[in-house]
Amino acid sequence: MDVPTQAVWTGWITFGLVSLPVQLFPATRRHGVELDEVHAADGSPVQHRRVCQAEHREVDLREITKAYRTPDGHMVVLEEADLQALPLPSKHVIDVRGFVPVDGLDPIQFSRAYYAAPHGQAGQRPYALLVAALTWIERAAVAKVTLRTRERLAAVWPHRDILVVQTLLWPEEVREPGDLASTTSVTGQELELASLLMAQMSDVDLADLHDDSAAALEQLVAAKESGGRLPRPTEPEPAVDLPAALEESLRRAAGQGRTPG
Repeated sequence: MDVPTQAVWTGWITFGLVSLPVQLFPATRRHGVELDEVHAADGSPVQHRRVCQAEHREVDLREITKAYRTPDGHMVVLEEADLQALPLPSKHVIDVRGFVPVDGLDPIQFSRAYYAAPHGQAGQRPYALLVAALTWIERAAVAKVTLRTRERLAAVWPHRDILVVQTLLWPEEVREPGDLASTTSVTGQELELASLLMAQMSDVDLADLHDDSAAALEQLVAAKESGGRLPRPTEPEPAVDLPAALEESLRRAAGQGRTPG
């Protein structure tokens, strides 16, 4: 079992005059196969070099820092100590600004999740209170938090008796969809059949679903080395008769033993 062990942030959650010390731990981890970059002609590994444009030489990572480009193009060099001195109250405090229904949050804004754990004995009781209260009112707290020198909007809610701090995109970071929606309507029969099919397919356990990318990549590599050919996945075709396609889908779902959840 992969359990987070190293805190990435230490501070306080405050709501009203109640404060509780917490630590944040990453709730997710990267998963997948990493591919190396190579020269296409001979397969030799490619290196990325950091070159100073003024001195035309490669610089060590320890020589590199950040800079802010002003509107007139001037670069203001910022050391790590400068960034740590950013005058943001949310650097060490997750300041709750209000509470909203959990289902009122827009999933498009979800960014990254962290587990918040009580830090020290003083945080135990107020932490338990916040978990119980959020569970009772079925709401999430909305706050701001600074992670790695960048301030983020965040939602805080209970999950398995643990507070989850979910960073959110700022509203201005979310694009409007424009006119991407379908321009056609559906019939009552199509809607009824689609609803029945969804009910048949509602019994799904996410734990049974796995990432097949690694296995597919191994098949690809084996085929490349042996000179073999890979079967091409079949692509779906648009349903000409939508009600007929729905009825056939229902029959197949029933044949697989799926029952409405």
